Amino acid sequence: MRIGELAKRAGTDVETVRYYERSGLIKEPARNTAGYRAYREDQLERLQFIRHCRSLQMSLADIRVLLDLKDDPAAGCEEVNRLLDHHIERIREQVMALRQLETQLTTLRHQCGAPQSIGTCAIMQNLSESAERQECACHDGNAERAAH
Repeated sequence: MRIGELAKRAGTDVETVRYYERSGLIKEPARNTAGYRAYREDQLERLQFIRHCRSLQMSLADIRVLLDLKDDPAAGCEEVNRLLDHHIERIREQVMALRQLETQLTTLRHQCGAPQSIGTCAIMQNLSESAERQECACHDGNAERAAH
């Protein structure tokens, strides 16, 4: 199959396929007599595997490790478990950071009670003060403690 068909069947675009080839995640295919890339079913399966891992927010480095492990089916799965445990921990850290960000933004949003002009808007004043390295409502100790 040609690159357009491969991309379509995998639910991605052609440039993504080329990127994965340049990154070494997908081997460059053989070329047919007309010079076009000729992809095989196993390359489609590999691309689908990569896409599934990416949908789980796995890094390309982690995917590379998983692909290497996949190429050695007799190997034990301890490394897969370690990799996934590490990824879960990173996701938990991201969730905590997002919760803290939500608390900061909510605190900032509560600075504005009734609609005002931009010149007297408490949100805009807080954002400006923060930009000038002054204390602001969203980064004071109370907002950060509430996030934990």
